[in-house]
Amino acid sequence: MNLIVAVDANWAIGKGGDQLCYLKEDLKRFKELTLGHPVILGRKTLATFPGGRPLKNRPNLILSRDPGFQVEGAEVFHDVESLLAAAPADSFVIGGGSVYKALLPYCDTAYVTRIGHAFPEADTFFPDLDADPAWQVVSTGEPLEQDDLTYQYVTYRRVK
Repeated sequence: MNLIVAVDANWAIGKGGDQLCYLKEDLKRFKELTLGHPVILGRKTLATFPGGRPLKNRPNLILSRDPGFQVEGAEVFHDVESLLAAAPADSFVIGGGSVYKALLPYCDTAYVTRIGHAFPEADTFFPDLDADPAWQVVSTGEPLEQDDLTYQYVTYRRVK
């Protein structure tokens, strides 16, 4: 399983239930990487999408503890075990914080957008893969810039 995430200099991923910032090229890359693959996300992440609707051209697998939660155009799972039983190996975990935490042990590739800025108001964090000996960097992209923010794409793989 894969994951894709944008993190700041402190591995923060969100504030107030939304992303820290939106980078145009990063959104394009997200679409290119995930298109045609199942995406795994939580109910709160789904709520941040336009109209709160599932992403198009991708099976959407929603992890929610709310037993009554259902959404048209997506499959909802109420525990990690049933989600893992249904999720194909080429799935992408796309957030939020609790979903990343629950599924990181099952992922072997992490596509990380590293933003060279710390957002002090951040309230949601991703584990620091640089500090985790189970992960290693396998590729690092060239630095990019938008709105005075520099960022780069870093791919991590789980050490076997």
